[in-house]
Amino acid sequence: MMLTQDVWEVISLSLKVTTSSVLLGMLMGIPFGAFLGLYSFPGKRLIIALIYTCMGLPPVLVGVIVYLLLSRYGPLGSLDLLFSAEAMIIAQVVLVTPILAGLTMAAVHGKERTYWETAKSLGATPLQMMLTIIREARGGIWSGVAAAFGRAISEVGAVMLVGGNIEHHTRVMTTAIILETRTGNFTAGLQLGLVLLAISFLFNSFLMVGMMNQMKSRRR
Repeated sequence: MMLTQDVWEVISLSLKVTTSSVLLGMLMGIPFGAFLGLYSFPGKRLIIALIYTCMGLPPVLVGVIVYLLLSRYGPLGSLDLLFSAEAMIIAQVVLVTPILAGLTMAAVHGKERTYWETAKSLGATPLQMMLTIIREARGGIWSGVAAAFGRAISEVGAVMLVGGNIEHHTRVMTTAIILETRTGNFTAGLQLGLVLLAISFLFNSFLMVGMMNQMKSRRR
């Protein structure tokens, strides 16, 4: 399968948008999820219910909301971000952050009872206890990262609305696949789909190898 310069451009932008959105989602979602998994406070159940609800947000709805925020007459219209890569990143951050927060919370909560009392009995400080539990829950956290990456790189509805699928500017793999199939070029669409699957496979394989190496190092 020969990849033209235009195809490489589409792949490059897809990786840029997806990687940026997942990294930003990790910076917000993982600490927040760890906090929810470790501590109790008034209103926690409501926040958890909201997170679980947002984990299944329809991408088109997110696209509409971000579109209205960034449109000329929206509250963020002065930033002039609509129909840009930055707008697509914002939409994907909204989609992946609840996934990262929810799965991190579940992973940390599953380890909390087992390790909290042990770490406390050994004289660990609250910060040390929190870091210990997060480290022990890293398998579940990385699973959340994998799920977020898969959600972001395969997303089409939101990025189509806020990016506009503009050639050489905001066209990514999923929107290019839609365009090719609509014009009857099913071969090109299938090729892009295979590339997308290959990237997802390589990313998940990288995560899996890293997790296995960490498990081996712990057993030594």
